[in-house]
Order: sequence, then C-alpha cells, then structure tokens
Amino acid sequence: MAKARSTTTGASVRARAAAKPRSARATARPVSKSAVKPHKRHRLLGFLVTMFALLALAGAAARALPADLQELPFAPIVVSATPWFTLLGLIALLLAIVSRRILAALIAIAAIACNGYWQYPFFYSTDPLPQAAQNAVAAASPNTSDAYARVMTFNVYKGQADPQAIVELVRDQRVEVLALQETTEDFVKKLNEAGIEHYLPYAQVSSSDGVFGNGLWSATPLADPTDDDVNSSASFMPGGTVDMGGQQIRFVSVHTTAPVPGYWRQWKRSLDELGLMREHTDTRYIFMGDFNATYDHTPFRDFLGDRFVDAARESGHGFTFSWPTNRAAVPMFAGIDHVVLDQGMKAGQCKVVKVEGSDHAALLATVAVG
Repeated sequence: MAKARSTTTGASVRARAAAKPRSARATARPVSKSAVKPHKRHRLLGFLVTMFALLALAGAAARALPADLQELPFAPIVVSATPWFTLLGLIALLLAIVSRRILAALIAIAAIACNGYWQYPFFYSTDPLPQAAQNAVAAASPNTSDAYARVMTFNVYKGQADPQAIVELVRDQRVEVLALQETTEDFVKKLNEAGIEHYLPYAQVSSSDGVFGNGLWSATPLADPTDDDVNSSASFMPGGTVDMGGQQIRFVSVHTTAPVPGYWRQWKRSLDELGLMREHTDTRYIFMGDFNATYDHTPFRDFLGDRFVDAARESGHGFTFSWPTNRAAVPMFAGIDHVVLDQGMKAGQCKVVKVEGSDHAALLATVAVG
C-alpha cells in the first residue's frame, strides 16, 4: 500500500508540472540584458558605416558639380573640405569591413577612389623645380637678376596681422615679390615702420572702398603699375611688371568675394572675371592672393583653364591649407590662398607659415619663369 501511494504522488506532481502554461515556464528562465546589447551595438555600427560612406560619396559628388551648381548655397563650403572626405571614406571602409557591410564598403571605395584621383597630384610632381632655382633662393641674399624668385602671399585680416613678423618672414625667406590682401592705411604705415622698404622698396597698393586694399611689394621696380588689373567686381587687384632674368612677368595681388551666405553668386562672378585674364595672351602672369576657393572648386579650375597652373599642385609638396588660423577648435582645412603661374613656369618649395593676428596663413613658393 505504501508503494502505491508513492507512485500516485509522483504522477500527480508530474501532471501539475505539465499543466503549467508555457509562458510561466519561460519566465523561469530570465533573459540576460547583456545578450541584447551586442545586437544594438551592431545596428548602431551599421548605421554609422552607412552614414559615413554616403557622406564621403556626397562630398565627392559635390566636387564634381559644374560651376553653376557650385554657386548654390553652402556648396562652396562643402567643396572646400573635399580632401577631408577622403579621410571620412577611409573610416567608413574600415568600419564596413569590421561590420561586414558590403554595400557600404563599395560606396566608401568609390568615394576614396574619386578623391584619390583628384588629390594625388598634390603629392607628386611630373615637372619638379630645377636645382638651380633652389640654390638661388638659398643664397645669403636674393639675386634679383635671375629667372628665379621666392614669392609670398598673405591676407593680413583687415590690417590686424603683425607687420614686424611679416618683415622678418620676408627677410628670412628672401622673398622678392610679396602680395598682401585686406591692407589698411594704418597697416601699410606700420609695415613701413617695421622696415619692409629695406627688402622690398617698390610697392603698389590700391583700395576700391578707401578702407581695405590689396598690394604688391617687390625687390625690383614694378613697371606699369595699376590699381586694378582685373576690373573685378570684388576688389581692386593691383598689378605690376617685374623683370626676372630678362623676362617681363606681370604680378597681380588677388582678393575675390568670399562665399558667405548671400554672396554665393558674387563669389562665382569674381572668379569668372579672373578667368577672362586667359585672353591676355601678350602678357605672362603670376597671380597671388586670397581666391576664397580651393582647387576643388570648379570656378577656380575654370579660371585656370589650360593656361594657368596652381603652384602648390604643380610642386607636389602636398596640401597647403591656409585657412582658418584663428579658431582654436578648428584646424586649417582649406587651401584658399594660391600662387597661380602662367604656362611654362615651374614651382616648388611651397609652404604655409602662421603669422600672428590673421585668420590666414602666409603661403610661400619658389618659382622659375624660364
């Protein structure tokens, strides 16, 4: 009798256990919260990968826009950051490989390939500066009778840059031709007091509004100086001819309209006006200044056409980012200051130097006009 009771009791326990709802048994096994987190992290990573890849591709697409579309609001600002979209594409590609996002990886590769094709000439020169030019500008004092010169352009930010630092840079770098933008009468006075005339005694400075101007300084006489060589709607762009080894080279100090809100069309117009200078085939030019455009902007490349070349790109020394310099949280990311050469000229030894007081860095280059 005892054995029978035991069997009956065991059967009833099993029956009660079987009668419990499936949901009740499921709650007996709590799901670990940590098991959900990897899935959420995977989705977040996938989202970031896709966004980075698409942004990199969008940056490449903006660079490829025709000139008329690059004058659209904010397009010039996006295009000015084109080289940085390469870095974004590389980050997207790395994350895509980690997260196994094939489509995102392909998009990133496309963006990297486009930007790589556009940017690699800045790091490789097919026609390097001759050694004679490098030796000439390395001498104790500049030789103003040869066909080589160290040149410099610098936006002095409404006359707020340090004049003494500029004079010292001219002296140390043996600069023979200097172009300055956003000068004021007071700044020019201080520049003279700092001793610029000891190194560059010849000057042509002009202003379209009587407040801010552009100027040229030279170690040798400036022949046929003018207040405005370009007839620009942006500002007076003074010019003067310098004898370089028997060759007459026309230098112009350039400052175009900035692509700030409300001035997108005026910005393109000022670059188009520069483009008309290609028609002056009886003069050999060197343009130096603040173009408010990078090589990636279509209007700037249209200005160059098949005649002019950008010295930084010609030299193969890498990017010459020159703006902005006065924002602690923002690195220099845009090369909007340029030395532009006429056909047949060569450039090298390009570099940027920060000068206290300005939002731009000075750009220096060695040019050979022969």
